[in-house]
Amino acid sequence: MYSFRGDADKIYRYIKKTSNEIREVKYLKEIEEILIFYQSMDSYSLKLVYYRMIKEKNGSGMIPIFVSAIPWLLFLFSSHLEDFLFTNGSMNWLIFAIVYLLGLSISLYLHFREKAWAAFHIEIIQDILRERKDEVVSEPD
Repeated sequence: MYSFRGDADKIYRYIKKTSNEIREVKYLKEIEEILIFYQSMDSYSLKLVYYRMIKEKNGSGMIPIFVSAIPWLLFLFSSHLEDFLFTNGSMNWLIFAIVYLLGLSISLYLHFREKAWAAFHIEIIQDILRERKDEVVSEPD
């Protein structure tokens, strides 16, 4: 079951193994670079980036539309498609199935990867904006 635990467990095990140099772990260095960059921005610009990230997260919904629309499109042309794919024992159906499933798999992978990256950036930006808000509120007059 070790190989089916996902990236979170892989990162945990990697960090646990290299706990002496936690700041040098490649997974965390990338996050730190992004965090430092966002911290260097003023709050107004950061809010603009935040709004754009929300748009990106919600705008990556085109792939699910693709996933659900293509079968209906194929259904509309099913008789023509059937004639083309299955005439005289040809292997066109196999090529079609492989290309379709490969395209579907790649697009779904990219969709969820894009949503994960957008959520990641949104969380970092929200944390920075919250920290700045708390600092402003807690400053003595």
